Amino acid sequence: MNPTDSPKEYGEYVKKKAPNSPILKDCFNAFWVGGLICCIGQLIFFFCQYKGLDETASSTVVSISLIGIAIFLSAINVFNRIGKFAGAGSLIPITGFANSIVSPAMEYKSEGYVMGVGAKMFTVAGPVLVYGISASVIVGILACLFM
Repeated sequence: MNPTDSPKEYGEYVKKKAPNSPILKDCFNAFWVGGLICCIGQLIFFFCQYKGLDETASSTVVSISLIGIAIFLSAINVFNRIGKFAGAGSLIPITGFANSIVSPAMEYKSEGYVMGVGAKMFTVAGPVLVYGISASVIVGILACLFM
């Protein structure tokens, strides 16, 4: 490939060299792994209701449990392998957000708990949290003003 080739020629070159992705298989894996994560959440929900918790408390326990499981699996480097296999199926539920917070923290744990884990934990989640919280405050203020 010559650097003076046109973008069209370069695009054709890339298409020839890039492997075809098995889209149907990837979609199937994302579907069943994402469904399995949701089924685990539903089982936790049913167990909580069986133990006498109301719907709101059961939902909270499900969220906390799935986040905790994802954090643990990320810490022992299992969640990343699940993510490579399932793609968006493991990243769309709340487990993907937990993994996105823990992965940078685990990567920099050699730099210490404050400057490594503590600082790097929010490299991905920080902007999401800042904009999410800011947007909710602004919507709350507007709701109070106009209602």
